[in-house]
Formats: sequence, structure tokens, C-alpha cells
Amino acid sequence: MPYTFSFNGITKDYVYMLRGRKRSAWAPRSLNLLTVPRKPGAYLQGVETSVREIEVPIGLVAESVGDLQKMKEDLAAWLVTDEPKELIFDDEPDRIYYAIVDDTLDLDEIAKIGQGTIRFICPDPYKYGFEKEALFPSDVVSLNYEGTAPGDPVFELEVTDPVTFAMIQNQDEEYMMIGRPAEVTTPIVNTKTLLLYENGETIDSWTLATPEMEGGSQGTIGYDGAGITAPSYGTGTGYHGPSVYKEVPPTQDFEVEIRGQLYTDHVNQTGRFGFFLFDEQMRQIAFMAAIDNSQYVNRKLAEGRIGPYIGDFKNYIVSSRNYQKDWDNFPAYLRLRRIGDKYEFYVARVLGDGTHFEPLTASWTVFEDQFRGRLRYVGIFIDKYGNTASPHTNRIDYIRVHALTQAAEDQTPYIAYPGDVITFDHQNSDILLNGESRMDLKQFGATFFKLKPGQNQFVVMPDSSFNVKVRFKERFL
Repeated sequence: MPYTFSFNGITKDYVYMLRGRKRSAWAPRSLNLLTVPRKPGAYLQGVETSVREIEVPIGLVAESVGDLQKMKEDLAAWLVTDEPKELIFDDEPDRIYYAIVDDTLDLDEIAKIGQGTIRFICPDPYKYGFEKEALFPSDVVSLNYEGTAPGDPVFELEVTDPVTFAMIQNQDEEYMMIGRPAEVTTPIVNTKTLLLYENGETIDSWTLATPEMEGGSQGTIGYDGAGITAPSYGTGTGYHGPSVYKEVPPTQDFEVEIRGQLYTDHVNQTGRFGFFLFDEQMRQIAFMAAIDNSQYVNRKLAEGRIGPYIGDFKNYIVSSRNYQKDWDNFPAYLRLRRIGDKYEFYVARVLGDGTHFEPLTASWTVFEDQFRGRLRYVGIFIDKYGNTASPHTNRIDYIRVHALTQAAEDQTPYIAYPGDVITFDHQNSDILLNGESRMDLKQFGATFFKLKPGQNQFVVMPDSSFNVKVRFKERFL
């Protein structure tokens, strides 16, 4: 059986490779040499690794001359991309090249047979193995890396105890670290106190919203085992659906987080979910929502405002003007944080691995007393508009509310709590906390180090504080 290849996860059964294919044994290198008059030879100043070129002679056999022309169109649709894709050869099935086609493909055509050469360029000149994953059985571990070129690990640290810092160090004393260890004379303080968490399991304990709270409540609220749902939306001409609220201890500085799913599989479906906040005097503090507001296109946006609705986007900090996306296959994450007079709104789509995608942060400082009241009532809602079709999925995964306090200069705050996930992404040079990029936490001197060929040793600190997992692809010259 003739050898072939897959590109971007696709193989064409009418393509087979001919003799003469060129794949270099290692990535091309060029030496930077400095010659000195009257001195033999040269000084080696460095080595540069160039792009890798792969030439693949191919043959096509069609049923007719016309079919051969259609095959060429199909090849173009398959191979012409704007960025490198995975290239895997049958005779090297455990290695991946990241390639993009260069130049064109001119076939020598004889009747219904075509022959030519595809030229691939690999801007990343290395080849890779498939991703591996390893769990750390303890805080001191050894990992055998079988690649011939240094690799980029991704460490995931699931927090099991509150920590003021997180650190991984290798055998060469290179380390990645966020936060800071507390000195023995420095008090450790908890700056976040959980006031409310709901994922639907106790939704029956919430109270139906009153008409003054974002229009009140219609229909019924429920729990489907995965989150908070709306088995019924009731009736109405505007946005309508179940809405409930709960009382929390009066809180000045706070953080409210909500994540949910809003999936429409037809343009005529509309929907929204979100939260609203009231103070002790039943004055509305703020509102946030993920929303599909059109029955003509699949379009999602986020909204976040201070105070009650007054029209014309006058009090909207987040709206269709700064966050309108296509996100049918993405959960939405919304957060509002108030510290002093500053409101900070944050919204992002969440990828399958939990990473936040296309985030937006917008803040506003208030001067009116009506927006300075202590948080007392937290409400959630799941709506659709008028008599439009109900969305395929309209669910709140969870809502979480924390009271916030500020650490004094002589105190060390916790930076992560049980259930949080810290990601040291050495592949993309990023640090994530629960999927959100937090490079501001990176310690000066910390580096995104690489896995070295052979044995790698790691120490995780503080001890007994994390469940650690590492993902990596072995890289080959």
C-alpha cells in the first residue's frame, strides 16, 4: 500500500506519495562565524535554527480528465491555509510537523493522471510527539523527557489549601512563581470570604424576585444536574423568565462571579442570563448579563451597568458597543468587583480547557451615594424575549459571591484557595488563575523554563498544597 500523509487532521484517499520526497534528518542550522585576519579558522558566535522545508512528490489518479481538475480544486481547499497545521506522514506516525504550503502545485498531467511536488514550510522547525500528561505523586518528582530538543511544559496546580504563593523549581534552580512566601513575623490574612455559592442544588431555597427587581419573576426555575435552568419562561412582551434572589450579610467591598451557557442553534432564538444586585435600602447597585438579542442572526453580547436601567446606554460600562461576539459553543464568564468607589466589570468566553478567551475589563468610579450602599441582595435570572423561540441551552453553571478586604502593608494575603487552578503555561509564556491571565502575579526572577532531554527533577512549594499535573509534547530536532 503506498504511503500518504494527513494534513490538518484530513487524509485524501486519492493522494499517494511518490519517490523523491525530502525530509531532513534534523532542523536546518546555520553557524554565525567571526573570522579574524591572520587567524586560522573562525570564532563560533552562535547557532541559528532555520525553518524546515519538506518536499512531497505526489501522484493523483482520476477517473477522467475532468475529475482530475476537480481534484486540484479539492487539494487547494484542503492544503491552502493561513497558518501552520499538523502534518503527519504514514511512515512516521508518531511525529507531528506544523507546516504550511509554500508556492503552488504544478501538476504534470497525462490524461487522467497527475504528478507534482508539494512544498511545505515549517516556521517551527522542530517535530513533535503527541501530547503526554503526568501527575505528580508528591512535591518532589522526577520526569523523563525523551525529546532531543528542549520542550515547553504546562503545569496545572489545583489548590488544596489556601496559599500565599505557588512555585515550581527544576534541577537547574530555574523556577516559576507567583505571590510571595510569608515571613515568620508577617501575619497571613484572608482577603476573600465566601458569602454565597449556588450551582442549582439548593435553588429551591431562593426567593422569587419582586416586580421591582428587573421586572420580577415569570415561569419556573429548576436544576437539571448540571446547573440552574428555566423549565418555563412564562409569558411577556419583553424579556421574561424565572428570577430569584437571596440575602447575604451586608458587604461593602465584594466580588460576584457567574458562569453559564447560552447556546442558540437557530437565528430566531433569543435568551439571556445574569445577576442583579441591591443594597440594604433596595436600591439597585449593578447588573450583568450574557445575552442573544436578535432573532435574525446568531450573535451574543455582554452587558454590565451601574444602577437600574435608564436607557440609551448611559450607565452601561459593558454593552454591544464593546463586547459583541459569536460564541455559541462557548460558556460565558461574568464578574463584577467593587472596592471602595471603583466598579470593575470583567467578561470572557471560556474555552474547553477553562482558558478565558477574548476577555474584556472595564471599570468605573462612582461619586453618587446611591451606588455606595452595602450589598445585601443578590438575584439571578434566566430569560428569553417575547414570543421568540427558546434557546437550545440557557443555563447558569454557578454563581459565587465573596466579601473582599484589603491586606495591610505588613500582612501577606492568600492568592489562591481550595478549588482554584493555577496554570504555569511555559508554552505560551502565560500564567492563569482559573483560566484568567494573571501575569501581574509573576515574581521578579521567575522564568518560563524548558524541559531538558533526559531526567528533569521538580520541587513544588509550598508542600502539600496542590494536586499537580504537567502536560507537554516532546520536541525533536
